[in-house]
Amino acid sequence: MQTNYFILMHHELIIAITIMLLLVIKVGSDKLSNQLVANVTNGLLLASLVLGFIVQPEGNVFGDMFHTDGFALLQKNILVAGTLIISLQASTWLKDYEHTAEFYILLLSTLLGMCFMISSRHFLMFYLSLELSTIPLAALANFDLHLKRSSEAALKLIISSAFSSGLMLLGISFLYGTTGTLSFGEVASAIQLNTPLQLFAFVLIFAGFGFKISAVPFHLWTADVYEGSPVAVTSYLSVISKGAVLFVFITVLFNVFALYAHSWYYLIVIVSLFTMVIGNLFALRQTNIKRFLAFSSISQVGFILIGLSGGTHTSAASVVYFIVVYIFSNLGAFGVIALVQGLTGKENINDYKGFYLNNKMLSWMLGIALFSLAGIPPVAGFFGKFFLLLSGAEKGAYWLIAIAAINMVISLYYYLNVVKNIFIDKSDTSIEKLPIAIQPRIAMIICVIGVVGSGLCGGLYQYIFDLVK
Repeated sequence: MQTNYFILMHHELIIAITIMLLLVIKVGSDKLSNQLVANVTNGLLLASLVLGFIVQPEGNVFGDMFHTDGFALLQKNILVAGTLIISLQASTWLKDYEHTAEFYILLLSTLLGMCFMISSRHFLMFYLSLELSTIPLAALANFDLHLKRSSEAALKLIISSAFSSGLMLLGISFLYGTTGTLSFGEVASAIQLNTPLQLFAFVLIFAGFGFKISAVPFHLWTADVYEGSPVAVTSYLSVISKGAVLFVFITVLFNVFALYAHSWYYLIVIVSLFTMVIGNLFALRQTNIKRFLAFSSISQVGFILIGLSGGTHTSAASVVYFIVVYIFSNLGAFGVIALVQGLTGKENINDYKGFYLNNKMLSWMLGIALFSLAGIPPVAGFFGKFFLLLSGAEKGAYWLIAIAAINMVISLYYYLNVVKNIFIDKSDTSIEKLPIAIQPRIAMIICVIGVVGSGLCGGLYQYIFDLVK
């Protein structure tokens, strides 16, 4: 039995061991090497990732509160891989930072919560995991300790998270009051149609998820938090945190509230339309590149919700595939932005005018990432959005696909505007050639290979589809 615990929870155990090891290193050493901390963390994250693909157990522990199968393991592997890339990208920033160990401890604590959240099959465990994954993020957002905007970002994140968690907890309590259980399977069996309190509970839980994924009208915190946080934390918020919540959202929608599929279809469609349109309109006006990518990410959530609206296995597979593509694309863009900001302090879009003159490699990496986010073939972002729209069209809402296509055309303008600044526009104060350390270089190469390879490798989507349950 104990062996089963270790095997089924190997991701969580490795992350927990890494956290404890970092605490011991921090407490036991007066002169802590930041490089040692980074190497230990990256090594154990890589071990967790490799083990996650080699060992594929299925089963339940803790009275079915914790469930593991191939689909859950894939989701955890995606999050661990994304966190490893962010850690490699942040090495330049953290090299001389005073609180590197604390940064990794908080980062891994959120990742631990996300892994537990993905395997949760009980609302109590889900909520505790959600809080574990959220609270340390507020401290991470404030890690630029000398910047007032970083403290403001942390405050806005904690207030919005507390509000969304409160809504979700109220919904869970209503659900418990009407069903007498918090188990996902038992709640699904006890839910009845035309029960106002249960429907209201679903709306509250949906609103809680909406805050976490920055869907409109729950998105107001996003741009300020993205701008004020360190770039590594912004990267983590945009892809890892959002991806984990979306993974759980799939389980809750398709398994727990499957009986309400007719009702939540219309709710998701309405929210997706507003999310796409408002995300695009605000992205058009941005001059700060971090705020630009914040509203870009809001727009991308609109496309993800269209894929979810299909309510089928194809929908789940398309969302997971898109998140894989989105992680490579967004982290590719943020990797370049982190390097530029860390070495020059510049983060406005106009600062990238003439960037190609002195930084050809970085320009191509950023350009490919932006092409993928825009959905331009043959990079993976095109196929990701294609599968999402294909899933959304399964219920015959072709007008919805038409609106999504129009929004894709609008998004081309602001993505290509950045590309124009990089490759075409000239500037007398263009950014000089930037040195690229080995770890950020590896992370960027991984992102480019992921963006190109996941689009050209047709078997990836099929592999994900075969794991969906």
